[in-house]
Amino acid sequence: MAEQDTLLNAVIGAVATALLSSFVPFAPVFGGALAGYLQGGDRDDGLRVGVVSGLIGLVFSAIVAVFVFVVLFGLVLSGGMPVGFGAFGLVFLVLVGLFSAVYIVGLSALGGWLGNYVKYETDVGN
Repeated sequence: MAEQDTLLNAVIGAVATALLSSFVPFAPVFGGALAGYLQGGDRDDGLRVGVVSGLIGLVFSAIVAVFVFVVLFGLVLSGGMPVGFGAFGLVFLVLVGLFSAVYIVGLSALGGWLGNYVKYETDVGN
């Protein structure tokens, strides 16, 4: 594809992560691996494109999380949920957000490194 086009490869990896995440465990590894495989270069390039892919995927996840939080906050304001749940929900959402950031970006970086490894050190890349 576009070897050494980091942004394009990262977006392709992030889209793969988003598509696979609903039914494949550890989907960021696969998205990062795709980005790292397409990127080429050395292991650092694979790692770098995996991190960028993970950050783009994290933005997608953050958009969904904000939507969910807005819906929950609307339920609290309309009286559908107790007010204490709103504060608990915010703390929970922050903790889930931090975990998601480490999970998505970390696994995408690992996948980027693995994708580069597969391209140059195995027979799959030939």
